[in-house]
Amino acid sequence: MPSRKLRFIVSAITVVVFVMFATYVFSRHAAAVSQSTPPRQDSASVPAPATGTTAPARELPPGTISFTANAVTLPITVARKYLTQSSYMTVAEFEAAIRKANDGKASFKKGDEVLVPSIEPQPVVEKTRPYPREEEIRAIYLTGATAGSARGIELIRHWKQAGGNAVVFDIKDSDGSINIPFDNPLAPKTKHHPLSNLPKFVRFVHSLDMHAIARIALFRDNNIAQNHSTLAVQSRKNHQPWLEKGKLVWTDPSRREVQDYDLALARLTAESGADEVEFDYVRFPAEGDQQDALFAYQSDPKMHRDDVIAGFLHRAYDELHPKGVLLSLDVFGIMAWQRSVDLNHTGQDIVKMAKYCDVLSPMIYPSHFFGMDGYQLPGDAPEHFIGVSMDRFAKITAGSGVVLRPWLQAFHWKTKTYSPEYILKQVSTSKQHGGDGFLFWNAANDYSKPFAAMPTIMTHAAIYLKTAPVPMAATEQAPAAKSEAQATK
Repeated sequence: MPSRKLRFIVSAITVVVFVMFATYVFSRHAAAVSQSTPPRQDSASVPAPATGTTAPARELPPGTISFTANAVTLPITVARKYLTQSSYMTVAEFEAAIRKANDGKASFKKGDEVLVPSIEPQPVVEKTRPYPREEEIRAIYLTGATAGSARGIELIRHWKQAGGNAVVFDIKDSDGSINIPFDNPLAPKTKHHPLSNLPKFVRFVHSLDMHAIARIALFRDNNIAQNHSTLAVQSRKNHQPWLEKGKLVWTDPSRREVQDYDLALARLTAESGADEVEFDYVRFPAEGDQQDALFAYQSDPKMHRDDVIAGFLHRAYDELHPKGVLLSLDVFGIMAWQRSVDLNHTGQDIVKMAKYCDVLSPMIYPSHFFGMDGYQLPGDAPEHFIGVSMDRFAKITAGSGVVLRPWLQAFHWKTKTYSPEYILKQVSTSKQHGGDGFLFWNAANDYSKPFAAMPTIMTHAAIYLKTAPVPMAATEQAPAAKSEAQATK
């Protein structure tokens, strides 16, 4: 009995202890739950939870964009990438602005935020500036590659400071290369264009109060002749594209497709703000085996080369003039002599051409008058050849209203006397014989001699210029570094 009673007492005590322990544990758990879970409330009294924890993006200065570098990045790399979209003209100037916007950093680490200033909305829109055809132009010529470079930008600035008021720049050169984006099946297949933002470049020229003249070489076009051979001049002998002295470089000026292509490019140029479209190689080939050359126009026995050229210019003038641009034409200086052999080959009938342009620019480089008028070294006789040429052109175009603005020689080829004084002789002679301004040509864009001559030209206007130039304001002496133009370094 006692043992059974003892066992009962022990069991009872065990149960009591267990119940007390369980009660303690349960109460602790309930307290913990009550602290971690808020009491239920009416849903209408609870504010909506936040949708995220990211802080709002900081406001950037006007015209500034940003990105996160995904690797070590240099400011110059950023400048080259965004230059076309920026309002800067050169990589060097844009790079300096990027450094300044980023507290002078010389490089960016992976994960760094990079600020890119002076980004402007695209596309840029620039309008042609009305310009009287008789305005006295003082211009230099730049290739597309030069115009779209830092060197070209500095040349334009320097020319403005020297007294120039215009620049001629290539849109299409005689090899068929095109310096601006141009979506056309006949255009060269290239991704890089020196003037990738033509309206911006023109706007830069305008910002210096300068006249923007866009040169388009027409019918001598390696690209079309070689890559679209059905549009090239054809050979009667072998029924293949015709060669001029062994070179496949000429399109058929009488092919409608060729004319349409060049006019489409001219329209785009005018719509991009250029003030003047200048046609070069507006002619048929003058050399090579002329008897072997076959052209589309010859299917009509009544047509001649000069009819083709005049007809094309009539179309061009009607299409471009309503856009507000001037149309100028480069012609051989030798055409002033009106020799039948030159007319029959080139198709450049000056009387007909003068009806469909605003400006005629005869290329009267003295060195190119080979064997003319008994001169063994015509390059060293600028006064004779420029004077006679201008007199002849003035007589041929009398009454047409066309302006004569000659191309003058700015290179030393076959000219022993080439110098600043040589430049002065050309300019003064042209002025004395009716020239309205001048265009300087140097294929390498080396204008050291014209720059050396310009102080004399500008300070002795009565001798060299038709109209005394207006002095530049002090602020124009050194154009601002920042402007709306694009170039590459």
